[in-house]
Amino acid sequence: MRPVRRRWRRLQARPEHGAAIIEFTFLAIVVILPLMYAVIGFSAVQRGIFAATAGAREAGRALSTAEDANTGLARAQYAAEIAVEDQAVDLTDLDVGYAPDGADCSAAGSYQPVLSPGERFVVCVTVVIRVPGLPDFIDTNTATGMYVVQRDRFQG
Repeated sequence: MRPVRRRWRRLQARPEHGAAIIEFTFLAIVVILPLMYAVIGFSAVQRGIFAATAGAREAGRALSTAEDANTGLARAQYAAEIAVEDQAVDLTDLDVGYAPDGADCSAAGSYQPVLSPGERFVVCVTVVIRVPGLPDFIDTNTATGMYVVQRDRFQG
């Protein structure tokens, strides 16, 4: 009978036996899951920003080395698509536009490069950033990348 009493007293001395699992589960739900969602959301925003800037840079480089404007515009669009797709951003969310030198991307679409020697213009790439778990009507954030193209004066 004595061993049973000792065991019973030991069990009574540890009233929090099993409480650590409950505390860990509570912390995981309340703290860790929202923190993980914040990291995933921040990564999606950063991916969209990087896709826009890389797309603008690559489109500008492809356009500045083209022989004529039609070929250059097609090459720029394709280069932007590759750069944006490399960041796992949907191509349906891509918009490539051009603005005159000194303008910002709000004027994109008002300019058509002719690729003359010494020409300067701005390439603007805009992508829609989609944060996982947000509905479409909230998810209207965009990122715009800008790259200034300076054609060589002796190119032609």
